Amino acid sequence: MNTAGHSEATARRGLELTPFRGLRYDPDRVGSLASVTSPPYDVVVRPDGVHHLQSADPHNIVRLILPQAGTPSARTEQAADTLRRWLDEGILTADAEPGLYVYEQRDGDGMIQRGVIGALRVSDPEDGVVLPHEDVMPPVVADRAALMRATRANLEPLLLTYRGNGAAADVVERTVERPPLLATTTEDGYRHRLWAVTDSAELGLIQSDLAHRQALIADGHHRWATYRRLRAEHPSPSPWDHGLVLLVDTARYPLRVRAIHRLLHGLPVADALAAVEGLFRVRHLDTPLAEAQAALADASCAGNAFLLAGDGAFHLLDHPDPALLARTIPADRPAAWRSLDATVLHATLLEHVWHIPEDSPAHIAYIHDTAATVEKAEQDGSTAVLMHPVREEVVRDLARQGVTMPRKSTSFGPKPATGLVLRALEI
Repeated sequence: MNTAGHSEATARRGLELTPFRGLRYDPDRVGSLASVTSPPYDVVVRPDGVHHLQSADPHNIVRLILPQAGTPSARTEQAADTLRRWLDEGILTADAEPGLYVYEQRDGDGMIQRGVIGALRVSDPEDGVVLPHEDVMPPVVADRAALMRATRANLEPLLLTYRGNGAAADVVERTVERPPLLATTTEDGYRHRLWAVTDSAELGLIQSDLAHRQALIADGHHRWATYRRLRAEHPSPSPWDHGLVLLVDTARYPLRVRAIHRLLHGLPVADALAAVEGLFRVRHLDTPLAEAQAALADASCAGNAFLLAGDGAFHLLDHPDPALLARTIPADRPAAWRSLDATVLHATLLEHVWHIPEDSPAHIAYIHDTAATVEKAEQDGSTAVLMHPVREEVVRDLARQGVTMPRKSTSFGPKPATGLVLRALEI
């Protein structure tokens, strides 16, 4: 029985994290744990990335999170069939007893991130427990909801942050002194370790500490919106009252905040530059990517700035016309929101200058990797818009005010690897 779906449905203050029986790969049935993992579904955006992961192992988790059948219904049916087959064959097996899971990531530069994976009670933004900071795209929520309905599983944890520096973090640090359930190093150089916490006293310490905390969605807005939609579809109590999350205490383990870049399909750089003439200052940079990014960082200190690429060079846009911003940026939002680069990009450049609909995958793609964004733009004759990251304190402050940022404004990381532990709703 999945205890995550059957606790009291009464609204509670703070984070309610519940143990669950984790679904994990049997290491004796797969080539290696590294070969069956994947980045989160929204990071694997290119078909060649999906194909690379599929070829790494016939049981790679990408076959569940991004099935490749022709139609949407065929894709969700394929994922459900694949999951059932892997369960029947023992490729994926459930842990013997419910627990919370301590998860650690390390990179080659000495960065350490640790947190707790569990089934979190789903709440609404007005509850003030889990704070979103970005808008979502309804088609993506519908796609993720169809996949979760079909598989009846949470296939990957979303990433939440909180600032506690309390008992939960103490349990995490004691736990990592024990031998892990699993350890693997993925091809990006990150080392991953996972432990189960099943002792009732330790579980109680974690839950009591978190019961007074508030969390920020760092990565996974669409999945959180999906959890909310699915909870609304099922009378409570039900397993859909909870969703799989990784909670990281950034008082102990600060996350990195990076930008998410835009690829504007069908817009050549020359046309993009012609449209902004007289509206932004434009400087042409004949420099390598690293130097161009340094120039973007410097320009961002003084105001809104963007780096365009796709024609073999870089073009720095800054010093937007104040009259243009006054005409295009809504005046009824906080000053911090009005001054965001993402706000200026979406409300001014995309909507009023380039006339590109932001909610159409045919016109715009969101890519985390800087070099890949530039490479794709040069291949397609499109325009890459490279962004400078937002500071975490700005994100958190806006979220506490109930103000959402434009979609895909930030990329917190490192993101948890998908495939280390899953949550099946009926186990």
